[in-house]
Amino acid sequence: IHFYKRMSDTIDTSNLVENGKNAKQILCIRCKSKILPPQMGTYEEFQFELESMIKETVGQKEMLNQFFRVEDMFDFDNLGFTNTVDTTKFLSCADCDVGPLGYHNLTTKISYVALARVAYAD
Repeated sequence: IHFYKRMSDTIDTSNLVENGKNAKQILCIRCKSKILPPQMGTYEEFQFELESMIKETVGQKEMLNQFFRVEDMFDFDNLGFTNTVDTTKFLSCADCDVGPLGYHNLTTKISYVALARVAYAD
């Protein structure tokens, strides 16, 4: 299991992205449950604000800019939802409820997993 630099730093994707897709199994950063199998998420860079996952900064927003786009909810191994705000549902681990790991757009039905919010299996 590898953890990569988090927060506003850009994550080196050389070992994480292959042919535009996630090269490794994506895991929960806390409990290591499987979240997304390899080759199921498409790498994209854009800015989106998610609430902080760090205890000391709970309630504060964090700007993230690297995501894996997942077209179909059924592509996930194990994923839950936290709250819904407007047309956005926030993604969490179905086993330990840590999150938000990303978000689901209710209008487009597309999910986005933040690279900085998950771990990766070898």
